[in-house]
Formats: sequence, structure tokens, C-alpha cells
Amino acid sequence: MPAGLVAIVTFLLVALIVLAIVLSFGQDEKEKVLRTRMAAVRRAEKRGDISLDLKLVRDEMLSTVPTLNRLLMRMQWSGKLQDYLNQSGLKIRAAKLLLTAAILGVLAYMITGFFVGFPLPILVGIVVALAPIGYVAWKRHARMQAFEERFPEALDLLGRAVRAGHAFTTGLEMVGKESPEPVAGEFRTAFEEQNFGLPLRDALVNLAERVPIVDVRFFVTALLVQKETGGNLAEILDELARVIRDRFRIYREVQVKTAQGRLTAGILILLPVTMLIALKFLNPQYVNILFTDPIGPMILIGAGCLQLVGAILLWRIVQIQV
Repeated sequence: MPAGLVAIVTFLLVALIVLAIVLSFGQDEKEKVLRTRMAAVRRAEKRGDISLDLKLVRDEMLSTVPTLNRLLMRMQWSGKLQDYLNQSGLKIRAAKLLLTAAILGVLAYMITGFFVGFPLPILVGIVVALAPIGYVAWKRHARMQAFEERFPEALDLLGRAVRAGHAFTTGLEMVGKESPEPVAGEFRTAFEEQNFGLPLRDALVNLAERVPIVDVRFFVTALLVQKETGGNLAEILDELARVIRDRFRIYREVQVKTAQGRLTAGILILLPVTMLIALKFLNPQYVNILFTDPIGPMILIGAGCLQLVGAILLWRIVQIQV
């Protein structure tokens, strides 16, 4: 690696580390609670449900560094990234995630650059930089799946509370206290929002936005319709819980019937990488040309991109939504 490039990369790495250290000093708990409540009002204001002229509501911080926060606020995707992080349950801001990914990518690029030549270090740096984002996606998927599995139990509890004569908002509080996470946290947030002064309709719509699951949208829609037209709320909740359980039963049956297809897809995805590693040990001269020849790295990058596209397509085919 050229000396000038090493100096530039080292400077960038040090700057990123300094920014990461600055970002590590977060807000205190009271300020976090305040901003969480203000964010609920901000979401309702964006939909046009309420009219509030609150500067604090509009300025949900994406970073504790003012300059970096202003830069991210100008980008439309930064707010969506922060919502994605909130859905994963990770207590981290968008700026800290981006800086962590950048630091890891630069470190991987520097380390790989001392052993192999261009352009493999760039490819390794990109892959390593995407690793934190992949971890966030995995955590979000696991949290949404856990919420979906425990959601019928929360509906049963809410229905029993309404049938026993409690107010609906009291039922929300009971679910927030007695249900397991992550259901308890989301319902507790909805209860605190309406207790804070937000209309119940807005608190429920915020719940549907925080948890982008079809079942939650059905739940919110059913409650809003029942509020406008009337009806037996406890019976509605019981039927909704039954429908969700039936859908899970069908989903498990589909998973059993498609197990062979998913296994085949996994084998096809791992086969090229496994064969490359095996040939590297069995016949190194046959594989080394891909690393020594000037065209070899470009072929590897092209093959890796095509393999990634094929893996995504195969996995989307075998993942049947119910």
C-alpha cells in the first residue's frame, strides 16, 4: 500500500475514532425519556393529526454532536435509519452506527491492504462495514418475530381486562406490566403516550408505526373502527387473537413443507465458497492464479456479486409469507 494512502487512511481512522468517543457520551436518562415522549408527538404532528409549534418536537436528535446532527437531519434516509434502529431494540443513534461501520471498514481495508493488493481490500472493507448494519437487521427481525409470536397473548390479556370491566387504557397498562418483552415495552410506550396527553388514536397509530407488522395494523384498525361504530370490543380482540394463531399454525405447516427447498437453497449458496476453500488446500496452484493474475481479483469480485444476487433470489423464493 502506498505511503501517502496509508497516511490518509490513518488520518481518517483517527478522526472516526475521536468522533466515536465523543458520541459515546450520551444523554442522561431524563433527557432520553423526554425525547422519547416528544418523538411520539412529532410523529402525530407529521401525519397532520395535531398542530403543535414545538421546536423540540421537530428536532429529534440523531447525534449528540450538533454539527453531525444537523448534517444528518438534512438527509431524508437518516430518520428512517433511526426508526429502523428503534425497531431493533438497540439503544444506539444513527450517527454512532454509521461511524462504527466506517471505523470497522477502514480498519479492515488497512489490515487487508498489507497482505493482498488492490481491489480486494476495498471489497473486504465494504463487507466489514456492512456487518453492523446486518447485525441491526438481524436484531430487528428477531425482535419483530418475538413480538408477533407473543402478540396473541397480549390480546387475550387485553380482552380479559375489558371483559372484567376495566377501561381500555387500563388494559394497555396491564399488558405493559404483565406481558413479556418486546410486547410489554411497546404497549407501555403507547400507554405513556396517551397518559402524557396524546389522543388515544394517535398513540395507537404510533404503535403501528413503531411495529410494522400486519397483525398490529389489523389490531389498530379494528380498535379505531370499533371506536367509531361501536361493538363488543372483547369479542373483537378474541377473534383477532384466534386469527393470528391460525396464521401461525399455517405458517409452521408451510415451513415444514418447504424445509427441503430451504436446505437446497442453503447448499447452493455455500457450495461455491466451500469449493474455493477446499481447492485452496487440495490444489493451491490451481486457485492461486485468481489472486496473482491481474484479472483474477476482478473475476473474484464479479463472482462474489453474482453469488450475492443469486443467494438473495434463492432465499426470497423459499421464504413464503403467510
